[in-house]
Amino acid sequence: MIRTLRGENVVPRPLWLMRQAGRYLPEYRALRAEKGGFLDLVYDHEAAAEVTLQPLRRFGFDGAILFSDILIVPHALGQKLEFLAGEGPHLSPRLAEAELASLVEDNTHYEAVWRTVALLSQKLPEESALIGFAGSPWTVGTYMVNGEGSKEQAAARQLAYRDPARFQVIIDRIVESTVHYLDGQVKAGARALQLFDSWSGSLAPDEFERWVIAPTVAIVEAIRALHPDIPIIGFPKGAGAKLPAYARETCVNAVGLDETVDPHWAHRELPEGMPVQGNFDPQLLLAGGDRVEQRARAILDALAGRPHVFNLGHGIDRHTPIEHVERLVAAVREWRPG
Repeated sequence: MIRTLRGENVVPRPLWLMRQAGRYLPEYRALRAEKGGFLDLVYDHEAAAEVTLQPLRRFGFDGAILFSDILIVPHALGQKLEFLAGEGPHLSPRLAEAELASLVEDNTHYEAVWRTVALLSQKLPEESALIGFAGSPWTVGTYMVNGEGSKEQAAARQLAYRDPARFQVIIDRIVESTVHYLDGQVKAGARALQLFDSWSGSLAPDEFERWVIAPTVAIVEAIRALHPDIPIIGFPKGAGAKLPAYARETCVNAVGLDETVDPHWAHRELPEGMPVQGNFDPQLLLAGGDRVEQRARAILDALAGRPHVFNLGHGIDRHTPIEHVERLVAAVREWRPG
């Protein structure tokens, strides 16, 4: 996988799945029941390492994505983080009303995750690359401002329009803290990094430049100065036609494609030779059937001319049957170009 992210067109394709460690696995559900809440798992380095390793034992993936959450950064910056049953994550106080300066930082949250990374770097097989990650500033900022997820990210978008200077302070602080967080992950043993910008598709083009591309550039440049050889994957979900500009301007090593992106278009429009990641539809994986192999081969054929890490277009659904994942893995492993 690391060879692919550095620009080598490797066959068979390396493979991992976003959210591959989680609720669709019975062994995860058993450990979660034993340990309690989600954050209890994340901040228990032995449990978090075990969860990270579980899908590798089942499927032999080439990448092991650190079991954590993008909201660790606002938690470390001083917001209270809760995962409520049936409601998802909640952050308080909301920065739509509160000031960032009123929060008290707590870097022990990062230290807990770094311990997980260090333990995984000892336990992982050499052929499986450990992927560290963080949320991109825009997406993290939307949660910090609104206190929870929202379909249109209206609170953050309105703040960015009404008071861009104030919103810039929030974004700059997220950038600074994210660099510190990712630096620690690399020092602890992560071999690649991914930046998740799950809500990038909600922004107008000029706002996308300011709140997605510019902060990503700042993170990439800072990490490259500290760790010149670490591959960085950028995943701006929903970017659509703005994806080529993101790829050119951010200088990430690879770009993640969500399931709405035509892989033929991506191959034509993205910089020549740039590695890509994706983009099998998680809903097709949930549905199963013969179209699993058909669509997997279509994606692989479309991207045969450039380095490609096979993945989903977003996270695996928690109701996905194990046998559907096994079927996809077999199809990817068996594929050859031509």
